[in-house]
Amino acid sequence: MAIDKAREHLKKYGFEDRVKEFDVSSATVELAAKAVGVEPCRIAKTLSFMTKEGPILIVTAGDARIDNKKYKDQFHVKAKMLTPEEVIELVGHAVGGVCPFGIKEGVFVYLDESLKRFETVFPACGSANSAIELTISELEQCSGYVAWIDISKEIV
Repeated sequence: MAIDKAREHLKKYGFEDRVKEFDVSSATVELAAKAVGVEPCRIAKTLSFMTKEGPILIVTAGDARIDNKKYKDQFHVKAKMLTPEEVIELVGHAVGGVCPFGIKEGVFVYLDESLKRFETVFPACGSANSAIELTISELEQCSGYVAWIDISKEIV
């Protein structure tokens, strides 16, 4: 199971015991915020895209949206999200539980600047009913991120 892969990955950093599993779905930002008990903007959603170099994950704040122009300027290709089937095949997690933990080799992770306004955020942990609270430096530590990027816009 993907949650087991995520938990095993987080074990390398001593974070595995902090993974929370819920009796309710946390598959969307709104559902995750309700399950965790925080405002939706603090949910760290992980979006999956295909680039010329292969699949990437971008972790953004729950209230952020991808700015297509910024995305194209950053990756030199139009933003193309992976299909649910491609996400499972290429990343190793299903939509609703996608996270940067325990992913397949060759998937690059980027962290969006929208996260930096929070002390802690709540990414999923490989299943549609899980999350973990991490500080931004802990997220950097265990996500294997390539770089911080600025490719989002907030919904007003």
